[in-house]
Formats: sequence, structure tokens, C-alpha cells
Amino acid sequence: METIIAVFVAVFGLVFGSFLNVVIHRLPSGQSLFRPRSHCPQCLTPIRAYDNLPLLSYLILGGRCRYCRRRIPLTYPLVELLTGACFLTLHGAFGLSHFFFAACVFTCALIVLGFIDFRHQILPDAVTFPGLGLAVIYAFFRKDLTWLQSLLGAAVGGGTIFLLYGLYYLIRKKEGLGLGDATMMLMVGAFLGWKLTVLTLILGTFAGAAAGVFLLAVKKKGWQHAVPFGSFLAPAAFVALVWGERIISWYVGLYRR
Repeated sequence: METIIAVFVAVFGLVFGSFLNVVIHRLPSGQSLFRPRSHCPQCLTPIRAYDNLPLLSYLILGGRCRYCRRRIPLTYPLVELLTGACFLTLHGAFGLSHFFFAACVFTCALIVLGFIDFRHQILPDAVTFPGLGLAVIYAFFRKDLTWLQSLLGAAVGGGTIFLLYGLYYLIRKKEGLGLGDATMMLMVGAFLGWKLTVLTLILGTFAGAAAGVFLLAVKKKGWQHAVPFGSFLAPAAFVALVWGERIISWYVGLYRR
């Protein structure tokens, strides 16, 4: 029975991943998420249902459009596979609870934000603000987090980025972090609470700094080269969601020995 449920969850994730591809591709340009129907981004030919099966169609077609034979961007199967893997991970961590479904919605928002920020260096308010509202409303139905703790988490997450943004601007007289990072962390903080939000900021900062050093060393980019911080905050928030309590317990335990 557990195997059947796991397969169902994986398929559920792949299907949602297919829709997330539409969001990632269309939302930054202001296009409708529902019209027109799915089409090849190269030749614009509508994709038939049998060529729109998550992950499977990509493999059958050899990663190329059936009509123009141009390569389908690798991000399409990657998003589908990542969403399925994340849903399976969440099921393993939380079972088929109401928190599992809420965590799936939260994770979908993280995936959309992470990929859009990586590609366009923006974090759409159309995702972050509804996510913030839903997280606060959901806190009224949770046992592990009250609505006040949800608001505190949002304040810690968004407030930290706002503070860093202001300090950087005062010192350098130009923007460093984007305000989109702050609104994203409002959403993350409202869902995770303040402790896991701090962990998200720490993990995301280390990952972003490592990527910056890599770009500086390998690609000879300057220190002013923009690093999409949201693309690092998103996986950091997922790690905090699933393993955060264990990471914090392990870290605190180091000082109790």
C-alpha cells in the first residue's frame, strides 16, 4: 500500500511540475497561465495531449519538438522531476497529512520563485504575496505554529532582508539585495516560523556566497555581478522545512557535550 501511495504522490508531483513549467515560462511576461494551450516555445505549434505527458514525453521525443525538431529546454523535465522528488520527500517526512498538502503548495511556490529568479532576476509579487496570505491563514489551523508565530517569522525573514537592503544602500548608495528577496522571505517566514527562517537565511547566504566566489574564480565575474539570491533561498527553505528541526537540534547539541 505504501508503494502505491508513493507512486501516486510521485505522479502527482510530476503533473504539478508540468503546470509549474507554464507558470515559470509565462508569469514573468504577464501571459495568461491558461490560454493559449501549451505550445512549443520555438515554433509555437500547439502540443497535443500525448506529447504533453510529464517527463515521459520528453524521453520519448528525445528532448526535441515533434514538429520543428528543435531542442526542448532542459528546465522543463528538470522542473517536473524536481517537483516529483520534492513531493516524495515531503510524503516521507510528513505522511498524507494536511501539513503535507500545505507543504506541497509552499514547495511549488519555492520552485517557481527559484527558477524565475535564476532566469529573470525577479521574484513576482503574484507568488509571494498570495503565499504570505495563505501561510498566515493556514497558521490558524496548525498545532505547531500560531498565527502570531507566523507573523513573527514573516517579520524576521522580511525584516532581515529589508535591514540589509537599507544598510547596503546607505553605505554604497545603490541597491544590493532586491526587495523581491524581502517579500519572498515574508512568505517563507510566515510558513516556517522564526527559527527555521533564520536557518533558511543562513543556508541561503552560504550557498549564495559560495556561488559568488565560484563565478569570481571560474568565470572571472566581478564582485558587482548579480547573484539571484532567491534561487538559493528557495532550496534553503525546503531544506529547513524538511530537515530544519533536526539540523537545529544537532547544532545545539554540539554545545551541550
